[in-house]
Formats: sequence, C-alpha cells, structure tokens
Amino acid sequence: MPEIRNLTMNFGPQHPAAHGVLRLILEMDGEVIERADPHIGLLHRGTEKLAENKPYNQSIGYMDRLDYVSMMCNEHAYVLAIEKLLQIAPPVRAQYIRVMFDEVTRILNHLMWLGAHGLDIGAMTMFLYCFREREDLMDCYEAVSGTRMHATYYRPGGVYRDLPEMMPQYEVSKWRSEKEVKKLNENRSGSLLDFLQDFVDRFPACVDEYETLLTDNRIWKQRTVDIGIVTPERALELGFTGPMLRGSGVVWDLRKKQPYEIYRDLDFDVPVGTNGDCYDRYLVRVEEMRQSAKIIGQCINWLKANPGPVILEDPKLVAPDRESMKGDMESLIHHFKLFTEGYCVPEGEAYAAVEHPKGEFGIYLVSDGANKPYRVKARASGFAHLSAMNEMVQGHMLSDVVAVIGTMDIVFGEVDR
Repeated sequence: MPEIRNLTMNFGPQHPAAHGVLRLILEMDGEVIERADPHIGLLHRGTEKLAENKPYNQSIGYMDRLDYVSMMCNEHAYVLAIEKLLQIAPPVRAQYIRVMFDEVTRILNHLMWLGAHGLDIGAMTMFLYCFREREDLMDCYEAVSGTRMHATYYRPGGVYRDLPEMMPQYEVSKWRSEKEVKKLNENRSGSLLDFLQDFVDRFPACVDEYETLLTDNRIWKQRTVDIGIVTPERALELGFTGPMLRGSGVVWDLRKKQPYEIYRDLDFDVPVGTNGDCYDRYLVRVEEMRQSAKIIGQCINWLKANPGPVILEDPKLVAPDRESMKGDMESLIHHFKLFTEGYCVPEGEAYAAVEHPKGEFGIYLVSDGANKPYRVKARASGFAHLSAMNEMVQGHMLSDVVAVIGTMDIVFGEVDR
C-alpha cells in the first residue's frame, strides 16, 4: 500500500512571507499543495464604518492607512468620489500635481514590492537597493505634506498647498561630516521639482541595476517562471486588475481606458505580459516603474512652465490660509467650523476609481445630503487577488506559495478593511 501523507498546515499569520496578518490553511500531500484556504479578519479596523461616522473631510487620512504603501493613490479615489458628488473640478495645476504624486506613489509601491518579493524568494540585496531609492521619494512626500507616509495631501477641490520652493537639507552632526553633508545636499539646493527631476534622470539606471540582479538570474527564474499561471480569460473572471491582469496579457489600464485628471494628455506605454506567471508580473511592474518616471518628467516640465492656483477658491469647501487664520477672527471661526462640522454634500451616489499600483482601487459613496457619508465602500484590488490564492497554488510546492503571495503584492490594510 502506498503511504498517504496528507497534512493540514498553518502558514502565517506570523510567518515573515505572509506580509502582515495573512493566515493560510494549506492541505498538502507531502510538499504539494492540494488546497489553500486564506483566512482574513485578523486586522479588521472598520475603516468604512468609521468613515460613515465622520464628516467627509476627516476621512481623507483614513484612506492613507488602507494601503500604507500607496498612500496618495487611496486619497485620490476618495477625493474624486467627493468631487463627483459636489460636481466640482480642481484647477489644472492641481491635477498635474496629483498625477505626478500618483506616479511617485506607484514607484514607491513597486520598490517596496520588489524589495520584499526579492527577500521572500531569497534575493537579499534587492531590499537594500530598493530602499535606497525609496528614501528620496519619501523625502518628497515629507517636503509637500510634512509627513513621510500618511500625507492627507489631496483635498476636494485640489491639493493642500503648492509645491515647496526648497527641499529640507541635511545638517552636519556627529554622524555626518561637512564633506558628506555637502555631497548629500547637492541635489537639494533647488525646489522640489528640481529634486524630482534629478531623481527621474538617474532612476532608469537604478532600474537597470535591479534587472541586472534579477531578470536573467537563474535562481530567480527557477522560482518565478511558470509559477502561478493565470490565463487572460480566468484573470478577468477572477476580478484581477492592475499588474496581475496585465501580467496575464490583458491590456487594461484605467489611465488609458477611463482617463481621469490629465492622463489623456500624457505619453506613456502600458506594459503587458504574455505567460501570466510570477515572472511576467515581475517584468510588468519593473517596466511600470520606468513608465512612471517618464510621466513624472512630463508633469515636472508642465508644472515648471505653468504656475497657478492648486485648490478652488470656494470658502464653503476650502479652509482659509494659515496667515489669515492667525490674524483674523472670522477666518479662525471659519476654519474651526470647516474642520469640525465639514460641509454638506448633495444627495446622490458616486463611484470613482483610480489605477492604483496594485490594481483598480475604487470608492463608492452614497450621500443623503448630510455632512457625513451615508455609505462608504472601498473596492480594494488585493481582496480579489487573494481570493484566487487557492487556484493559483494548487499543484505547486510549499515554497511556491511564498512566490505567489509575493507576486500578488497584497497589503492587508486594504484587504481586510
């Protein structure tokens, strides 16, 4: 009689490759997966319910925390949904700034993904390389909003403030000599746009470095080629979006198919895979980083040539500036009312979606005419991807589960809202 070795095994939630609080229950025959059951619910923070109990403008910061690697893209969908209900459009300069920061966020997200995915599969150096570039973009977040992650920078009607004319400087300390500081501050002498231009100029060479380490690496290809194959038809049926869908060969990108803000005026390509495996999804994301750098370059050129307002001058929606607030009693009262009570939004419903780094991220808002939304529903791409886990890992080995989780690029904040 052949020996039957059926095992039921817990993978996560404390496993380093489970990316947070994912718990997988794996039914295995030896080391081959027969069934994978993803359990979520270990993180649930009730974001949607919390947003229904707050004025509209107080929930922008909650969106940052859904996918804490792609902060501004989450804000974008929420703010677009509010703007649809209010029937307003932000100034063109604000639209360019939003698009530029969406693409900065896309690079931030993909760098985090590439570093962590590499680490999962055993390529340790990748993590260090990727974080070197992330640091510069985090400085851009900080320069524009005052914080490195949860920016709350997008507002209904535009963005919080215009781009700063100077970047924060490193200072001499017991850890850094004057010579080191001078070198670190070389590209920080100008404005934020100059700093980003410098980044965009040198970033393609950095992507070449990542590719040198991975793309033709024998071990990397053995771990990713033909692993977790999803056909184009099945990817559509499973509700895949973003790089997961494009990796299977479906040309679908909201920036091209349902353009929002000023994407229709920009020149960029949508990378698409052919095989639908982990390796193709890796290639798609790496090429997306190059395209994002190209988009940022176009936005920088436009923003340098076209000054103007970055938020609507509507006192019912937009707070008075800090200067008048500190010298004028009416402005202070106005500011206080706006941030405690907010504003009433006309009755109706709206859905707004953006091409988030992980896929389609949408916000569905229902308003009953009050200052708080009646219903908020977030459409997170990671949730649909995770539900395909069972199908993607069947017949693969235990070690391939790690590669499949990595290729999904899941963040649990948005999966388990």
